[in-house]
Amino acid sequence: MKPLEGIIILEFSTMITAALASMMLAEQGARVIKVEPCDAGDPMRYIGARKGDISSLFAGCNRGKESIKLDLKSEAGQEVIRDLTAQIDVVIHNFRPGTMDTLGLGYETLSALNPKLIYMAISGFGTEGPLRRAPAYDPIIQAHSGMAVTQGSDASPAFIRSLLCDKITGYTACQAVTSALFARERSGEGQLIDLSMLDSGLFFMFPDGFQNHALLDDDVIPGGLLIDILYDLTLTKDGGITVAAANQDMQGRMLNAIGLLHLLQDDRFNSMKKLVENLHIFRELVAEKCMEYTSDELLTLLREVEVPCAKCLTRDEVLAQEQLAANDSIETVDHPHLGKMRIVKSPPRFGGQRLAPSRPTPAHGEHTESVLASFGMEPARVEALRKEGALG
Repeated sequence: MKPLEGIIILEFSTMITAALASMMLAEQGARVIKVEPCDAGDPMRYIGARKGDISSLFAGCNRGKESIKLDLKSEAGQEVIRDLTAQIDVVIHNFRPGTMDTLGLGYETLSALNPKLIYMAISGFGTEGPLRRAPAYDPIIQAHSGMAVTQGSDASPAFIRSLLCDKITGYTACQAVTSALFARERSGEGQLIDLSMLDSGLFFMFPDGFQNHALLDDDVIPGGLLIDILYDLTLTKDGGITVAAANQDMQGRMLNAIGLLHLLQDDRFNSMKKLVENLHIFRELVAEKCMEYTSDELLTLLREVEVPCAKCLTRDEVLAQEQLAANDSIETVDHPHLGKMRIVKSPPRFGGQRLAPSRPTPAHGEHTESVLASFGMEPARVEALRKEGALG
């Protein structure tokens, strides 16, 4: 039995954040019903490699769900959701603040119908303030959360080329929903959870990215950022590797392995504090020595003395590495609409066991009739809603 079996979630979303959160909850056993517009559905369906109305991006964020087509702008469509509310546990959406209220599907309305309802409302910037209604995509939040300047610099910011803030927000939403479900077990009451991408991104970045902006007294001694110490490419004869000798003991083992142990007797580097203060000079000396080795030679030397190091793998090399096979991380499945498809399994092991992959990613509106029937809606009403245009 998966941990969230018996939990029913209604998801209203476009793009990543809410979709990823509810997909992870589905992997852990929840029944997730994705409510999509009647016309084209979630626009993520059409971004990147795809077959029909399912892209690989959409599939990666929406497996395990059922899809229904519903016109939420119609009173009849809104009434369907209100009718379902008494039987569900969680609503999750990533619409701008006020949108669900305008549709008659806000927290106050739905919680009055089901006081045990957990209502997760994801926004870009929050429910108050000058940016509350501003559109937000991942690079916008990277810019506002300090992620871009941390990846680059104040003078030359750079974006992380992954939907990192979207995904961080999805993970945060998933964790918050399970916490609220646990609280409900104790109190018997649901609650509203407001979550912004900005807060999620800043919370994620702050411990290491804002080390010199946390302590505010006048006697604080600034120090080098951990990210400046760890993240560096060490060039070799034939390429480069990354080395993360993060403490003095590791630095000693690294220097001994490559014949530079004498540097630790140098007054500039004989303590971790001094080494960090003179990191630029230290790195120049180490870099010059590393150029005497090939990448494989250097990796062998460092691994023998247990200094963390790695070759930066290509995507093909990532998927082919033996460790992923040992972890049982990847599976190839036969998708009814997409054919053969590689998936990464849900990371947590419960009781030492991988969770089995959940149902395939749905086609747009694939489960409209079966979902409504499972909630007790009569076929005659379903047909009337379809004729009215409220159902796809």
